[in-house]
Amino acid sequence: MVQKTLGAAVSHVGKVRSNNQDSGFAGAQLFVVADGMGGHAGGDVASAIAVNRIAETDTARYSSPQDAEFALQSALVAANQLLAETVFEHPELTGMGTTVSAMIRVGDSMAIAHIGDSRIYLLRDGELSQVTTDHTFVQRLVDSGRITPEEALIHPRRSVLMRVLGDIDQAPEIDTSIVTTVKGDRWLLCSDGLSSYVSEERIRSILGDNASPSDVADRLVREALEQGAPDNVTVIVADIEPETPEADSPNAAVTVGSAAGPLEFDGEGGRRLRLPTLLLHPLKATAVARETHLEADDDYLENLLAEDRRRARRRRIIWLAGVGVVLLAGVIAAIVGYRWTQDQYYIGESNGRVAVYQGVQASIGPFPLSSVIRDTDIEVSDLPAYYQAQVEATITAGSADRADAIVENLESVASSGSGR
Repeated sequence: MVQKTLGAAVSHVGKVRSNNQDSGFAGAQLFVVADGMGGHAGGDVASAIAVNRIAETDTARYSSPQDAEFALQSALVAANQLLAETVFEHPELTGMGTTVSAMIRVGDSMAIAHIGDSRIYLLRDGELSQVTTDHTFVQRLVDSGRITPEEALIHPRRSVLMRVLGDIDQAPEIDTSIVTTVKGDRWLLCSDGLSSYVSEERIRSILGDNASPSDVADRLVREALEQGAPDNVTVIVADIEPETPEADSPNAAVTVGSAAGPLEFDGEGGRRLRLPTLLLHPLKATAVARETHLEADDDYLENLLAEDRRRARRRRIIWLAGVGVVLLAGVIAAIVGYRWTQDQYYIGESNGRVAVYQGVQASIGPFPLSSVIRDTDIEVSDLPAYYQAQVEATITAGSADRADAIVENLESVASSGSGR
């Protein structure tokens, strides 16, 4: 008997947008929400590329939550690279990016990977907790004690993102974690189209209903729409079900939002977005740009961006240093190993005669690790059958002196005529 995860995914364009830049995926063990940004021609492409790439991890089987955690992180990094390659091929998409919140169920654990301000919540025993931390400017303000969580809800810079997948950072900093889950848990993944317009108390109330995940997901989206829902809304609800027979079939994978359809690229060539715009959800970017009384916050934002750039450089330096150490260790090991091989000797056959070899009977690619250092006049055919077989199979000698002694013995045997 195993516990089963029952999930449902719903995505809605909202009441203002003309296209859906969110994407979502609910599979047998993987659940993902992505919220794209970069304008009409970029956000939908970014979230779709990311979700479709990350969805590939749903087909694997993981021996541990740590394996799943690493697989998720690797998938997000791979998605980031795909986004950069897409921008290279389609310059009009420069600046597109996407948030990602994803989790994989492995036994009694959830492996989680997260970047941006989409969220993962856990409802357990009626208590709702936010599992992920928003990578936003206002969250940094809250963490530093500059504003309260209540002030963050209405702060003019609340839509400024500090981290996303996209063509901005080749090595994005991704949060990962492993959380224990038990039967009866209800998990929620959502874009900020829900969390920005529906209170956590209301979310908790709807999640606490005993309705099915699909009904609860529909209710959450309707609640966002009733609040005006100017942004796209994507919701995934996943339940940890009681024990079921292993023969039960896995959930059918569901893809929603822009990832559910074919990728479409706009033809606006040469469109470029400046960095400040890249960090904003498109719907709110104009409103934020009109603010003129937040000079202190603007300075703090610039300082945070500079700090993040320094941290990214440090990560790259540490990574390169680690690679350098591994390469240096490999070179040292290769040198030491090669020197050891050259302290070895053996007797073998060369052109029908007995020869002394230095090295070992092995090669690295096309390069042999041994060579003849001394030819002799002893014909292998002049040796008795027993000695012939030994020479052809090679006779190991611990040193050059030992090799010379073996050769002298073979010369004696050959001259005695016993091999004729």
